[in-house]
Amino acid sequence: MTAAPSIWLVGCGNMGGAMLRGWLAHGVHPDSILIIDPVAKNVPDGVRLAAAPEGPAPDILVLAIKPQSLAHVALTLAVGPQTIVISILAGVETAVLAQRLPGARAYVRVMPNMPAAIGEGASAVFAPDLDAAGRAQVDQLVAPLGFATWVAEEDVFHAVTGVSGSGPAFVFRFIEALAAAGEAEGLSPALARQLALHTVAGSARLSLATDTAPAELAEAVRSPNGTTHAGLTVMDASDLRDLVRATVKATAQRSWELAEAARTTD
Repeated sequence: MTAAPSIWLVGCGNMGGAMLRGWLAHGVHPDSILIIDPVAKNVPDGVRLAAAPEGPAPDILVLAIKPQSLAHVALTLAVGPQTIVISILAGVETAVLAQRLPGARAYVRVMPNMPAAIGEGASAVFAPDLDAAGRAQVDQLVAPLGFATWVAEEDVFHAVTGVSGSGPAFVFRFIEALAAAGEAEGLSPALARQLALHTVAGSARLSLATDTAPAELAEAVRSPNGTTHAGLTVMDASDLRDLVRATVKATAQRSWELAEAARTTD
């Protein structure tokens, strides 16, 4: 961070905590952060914690609460003409943020994911009306979290939620299944887990390091009538693509539902 704007982090659960750890690991000074969360535990040293807002409106207000809580929580918050409101709330559109917290400088949506805690996250960012200076401030907050990309259309956040926002949960389930399959073939639980974890991590890094499509990389592992061929034959005969598509679709659909609920909540 080149400057030290005051930051209110409203909600410090799994995702809010992951973002906080990412910021602190990359040099954001703890003194600049106020966590507003009546039930937060294990707050990092130097970060202030309060059950309700303290002091003047912040430069940056980060909303990391449940989407269903916005209407109630917004009544307790203060924003000023200098405040950039950043929301990670699934389904809550910038127009709703402006309605709930009027008078802020700008409204920004960010969809991060859990690996942000170690600087390996994937985030999408959208702001309908943000000047260059404000965009630079937002970039300073999302850059320490890992890969970040600005998107031009807010509607894509529903799909983003399905692919990257919720995606780590789906990857973790695959790792669990791969390790369990190894155990079933005689590996110890510890060895199966380590092999599964490092295989997924290494494969992802390899894919990131090359322009080769994942499908081509899969074929590069396969040799005619070999072990990988036998496994891919079973996988390709299954409904893996359909299962993943249905999984992402269900996530995106829930995001749409949350958006509708946020628009109509009194």
